[in-house]
Formats: sequence, structure tokens, C-alpha cells
Amino acid sequence: MTRVAAIDCGTNSIRLLVADCDPVTGELAELDRRMTIVRLGQGVDRTGRLAPEALERTFAACREYAAVIKEYGAERLRFVATSASRDAENRDDFVRGVVDILGAEPEVISGDQEAEFSFTGATKELTGHDHLERPFLVVDIGGGSTEFVVGEEHVRAARSVDVGCVRMTERHLVVDGAVTDPPTEEQIAAMRADIEAALDRAEETVPLREARTLVGLAGSVTTVSAIAQELPEYDSAAIHHSRISRDRVREITDWLLRSTHAERAAVPSMHPGRVDVIAAGALVLLAIMERIGAEEVVVSEHDILDGIAHYAASEVR
Repeated sequence: MTRVAAIDCGTNSIRLLVADCDPVTGELAELDRRMTIVRLGQGVDRTGRLAPEALERTFAACREYAAVIKEYGAERLRFVATSASRDAENRDDFVRGVVDILGAEPEVISGDQEAEFSFTGATKELTGHDHLERPFLVVDIGGGSTEFVVGEEHVRAARSVDVGCVRMTERHLVVDGAVTDPPTEEQIAAMRADIEAALDRAEETVPLREARTLVGLAGSVTTVSAIAQELPEYDSAAIHHSRISRDRVREITDWLLRSTHAERAAVPSMHPGRVDVIAAGALVLLAIMERIGAEEVVVSEHDILDGIAHYAASEVR
């Protein structure tokens, strides 16, 4: 077993996984998993730059994670940065800060690489489930982008499109610096049209409708699962591999789009950092399910972070 640390720095959150991995069998024993909402992508869609306060929030989380990694004595760290830092003009400031704190350079990966890591993390333990039909469609709904991957044991086709919960919220639901509470029908229609156009682009290269099992990843999907199950608090074990019907996703999405900030914040399983962006994320999930005719989504807590850990372990021989 190889002890590795994996960091996934996205548009909305930064996450750490420390695990013992067997690079041959793929077995992964989790030692520590944590997430911090840093909103690194704050304003990137509008300004093209990472905001100073967003960088400082991210660096504060990196300092915390550096202490955890040292405590566990991980042999290797792999730091992957996704959509926001890929798009920003001042991404060099981000890279320098991470290197200074963690001693590792963040890999600003492509959308295709992001999709491959997500697929590996999400399906590694599903391939032995005979009751789940293949091919899988793994959908990772992030803050700035959504990754679509179709495959059986390995990736067959992948595509990343710039539709995520933060990007859609900032693009369609923010007026005069504040999120509309709740959004208007016109705002919702414009956001839905944007999502549908992104699905058209994804279908140019990924056969979405060939999928027999839809696997949903990341905070928007796991939060919808928590709401669907009416959990008294966020419970990773209850959420992992839960199944949510399309009708239930539609019901939850409709409520989120009609609700106020206070009503969403009162949901016991809702992370405070997701209150303003969860409606957009749920709408992305619903649009995908309707597009491919999926009757349900299998929710996975194992995602790109687990995939990063698997690849890190495979490089230490």
C-alpha cells in the first residue's frame, strides 16, 4: 500500500483526500477526507482573473491541508486544479502560492483529463456490480464546468463544457451584485437554454444517450441526494450509492428555484457555501436526466479526488 495525498481545487471548493492505495488492485483505504468552500472562481467569468480574496481563502485552506499531509506522512502529493484556475489570466499567482505552501506545483489539467480522473474515481468500485448496466455515463457537476464521460471499465468518450453551478448562478441569477431571491421565470428560462446548448455541445463528441447507468458526482448532486432523503445532517455513508429518481430530482429542483435564501439555508444537510448555487446545480442535473431519459441517478461520493489518488499511487512503484 502506498500512502498518497490528493487535492482537487475546483471553482467552488478545495478538497483533500489522504489514503493508502494499492496501485495493483485499486483498493483505496481512506484516512482523511475534507472539503473547504473557497469560491476560487469568484467573478472569473466576468473579470477573467482570480480575485485576491479568493486566492487568500484558497491559500488558507492549503495551509491547513499541508499540516494534515505532514501528520499522516503521505509519500506523494498530487494537486489538481480545474476550471477557474485554467481560465484565469493571473493563474501564475495561484501556482506560486500553492508551491510556497505545499511544495508541489498544481497541475492545471484539461477538461478531458478532469473527466478521466472523475470516471476512474466514480466507477472503480462499481464495475463489480452486475445489477448496474453499462456503459456508465459519469457526470461531474462542478462550480465552473461539467464533465461528461461515457465508458465501461475505461473511458470511451469525454467532454467538458463550461456549465457549472457557480458559473450559471453568476451568469444568470446575479443582478447588481446579489443573487435574485428567488429567480424570475425569465432568468430560469435563460439558464435552462444555456444548459441545453451545453448539452448539445457535449453530444457532439460523447454519446450521452447510449448510457445505461447515470452516475452523478460532486456537491450539487450529493446535496440533492441529501435533500431527497430528508437527512437530518449531511451523511456521506447514506449519500454514497444512493439512487434518486428523475421525478424526485425535478421536485427538488422546482422547490430550490422557488425558494428564498433563508429557506435553502434552513435545510439541515445544506453546506452554507452551496445555498446560493445549489438551484443552478440541481437544474443542470435535471436537464441531463431529461436529455438522456435517465429514470434515476446513482450518486457517488467517490469522484475526481479518488481518481487523483489512484493515479498518484500508480506512479509510486
